[in-house]
Amino acid sequence: MNVLGRPTYAEINVSAVIDNFRQMSALAGNSKTLAVIKADAYGHGAIAIAQALSDEAEGFAVAFIDEAIHLREHGILQPILLLEGVLNEAEMALAFELDFWVMLHRSEHFEWLRFLAPSQRPKVWIKVDTGMHRLGFGLAEINSVLREFADLLIYGSVLCSHLACADEQHNVFNIQQTQKLEALAVSHGLVFSLANSAGISQWPMSHGSWNRLGIALYGCAQPANNTQLKLKPVMTLTAPIIALRSLQKGESVGYGQSWVAQRKTTIATVAIGYADGYPRHARVGTPAWLQHQRISLVGRVSMDMLTFDVTDLAQVKVNDRVELWGEHLPVEEVAECASTISYELLCRVSPRVKRRYVDG
Repeated sequence: MNVLGRPTYAEINVSAVIDNFRQMSALAGNSKTLAVIKADAYGHGAIAIAQALSDEAEGFAVAFIDEAIHLREHGILQPILLLEGVLNEAEMALAFELDFWVMLHRSEHFEWLRFLAPSQRPKVWIKVDTGMHRLGFGLAEINSVLREFADLLIYGSVLCSHLACADEQHNVFNIQQTQKLEALAVSHGLVFSLANSAGISQWPMSHGSWNRLGIALYGCAQPANNTQLKLKPVMTLTAPIIALRSLQKGESVGYGQSWVAQRKTTIATVAIGYADGYPRHARVGTPAWLQHQRISLVGRVSMDMLTFDVTDLAQVKVNDRVELWGEHLPVEEVAECASTISYELLCRVSPRVKRRYVDG
């Protein structure tokens, strides 16, 4: 039977996910590691990633309760932390029923917790704003909050904050944030969580009882100062060449005639575009990978198609597969060419792109 449909794929290497998790966890041997699988595991497929890590991760983290319910509906049993907390009393009650851990970052959250019977309260993390200024109790108020609601802090409660500049190796703000949160945790007899991916790899002092492993789980954010760490890209995005044509010098390709051939040029049209999540603002010269060589994007990114200059390749055929990022081409490099970050590119790969899960 012939397989129908456009063969544009995001190939997800589940073995790489496991290996990345183990490498990163080993950097903080005295901590437990939550695997962050919000936003459909950064575009990789939350169910598949959770299943792959079922024997590795001691818990998962998502943004909000919808994402957590989706995991439970598909048989994921580990504890799940709701990073943005809950929106009402009913969600707080449901969190206990489904074994979700709740991030408390407003006084109302404590009040909703108090409305529940002591035996029906979920485990909680308390968000402290040490300088990120998005969510959490400020340093001026957190001591009084913790004293006022001390009866609600059961075994397993965690003080949590977020490093604002973790990927900046010499930024002392990371040290200041760590010192503030650790001192607060010690004074109230609580454990803490602070380190994200960059914190795990670059700021050992930020390692708490729990670390939150996000982008590095997917093979990104390889630290320049750690040559022992060999993260593997988990997603390889590929698409087929669907047409080849020859342009004469002076002819253009794409909308607005924005790119004009400076020589006789062979153009490959590739079946992927911004509707699939490829960045529309990727500039001319953005690389892709074909036949063990780099090729360059020319012309504007269209909704469904890209065009590349393949003049210097010996033999190119329709149906040859082009790697847009992944095994041979770091997604970070493509992101830089589009003035964005790897997180956005991975998260924005659309449902039009078929996911294929491979083991190794």
